Amino acid sequence: MSTFKFKQFEVAQGQCAQKIGTDAVLLGAWANPLEKPYTILDVGTGTGVIALMMAQRYSRAQIDALEIDDTAFEQATTNFENSPYGDRLSCFHASFQEFYEEVEERFDLIISNPPFFDGKLERDDQIIDEKRQQARFDDALPFEELIYGVYKLLETEGTFACIIPSDREAEFLKITTHFQLFATRKTYVRGTKDAAVKRVLMEFRFRESELITTYLTIENSRHNYTDDYTNLTQDFYLKM
Repeated sequence: MSTFKFKQFEVAQGQCAQKIGTDAVLLGAWANPLEKPYTILDVGTGTGVIALMMAQRYSRAQIDALEIDDTAFEQATTNFENSPYGDRLSCFHASFQEFYEEVEERFDLIISNPPFFDGKLERDDQIIDEKRQQARFDDALPFEELIYGVYKLLETEGTFACIIPSDREAEFLKITTHFQLFATRKTYVRGTKDAAVKRVLMEFRFRESELITTYLTIENSRHNYTDDYTNLTQDFYLKM
């Protein structure tokens, strides 16, 4: 079985269409709400890695995670049970749409590494199998549905954190503005200093404030990580 070992927990990922990637670890390490959250929701948890990172970072928080895919839900549940934080982690087998229509609880932090390839664009179904499509493409959870659910479930003083492709930022911000969610922090991410920005990490709150914008470069060269990236992820990666 494919298992990814972090400093304080392990994540089995053999049953998941989408394996642990840089995006998820970046988001889990980067998210930084103003107040320590006591209730956290991870939307589209996959292997459960972001929820586990939240449990490590916030020792008093209760974390709920959502996963629509059967096998990924089972994998995340097992990862939670096998972690040091099992008593504070719960995984629900449901879509975000089902969850936000039925649940009345509100959360201090909602975090998501959502499916981000535009489901309206043409794709090669011969290359990408059905489960991987569901994990990568936004048919199941369009940005509008994600942000509407955040609007319904986020505490008044809560924080929403996510990572999306930088080329969809304008579209995303148009929707968040409609739901009165204001960007308070952004970090643009590139692989190397000469590479184009491909991802943007973003935090939102209901209260508008000064926007803090930064840039993060992951590598100086192959496997030679920048100080910024090392400092951000060193509490998690074994070799950092």
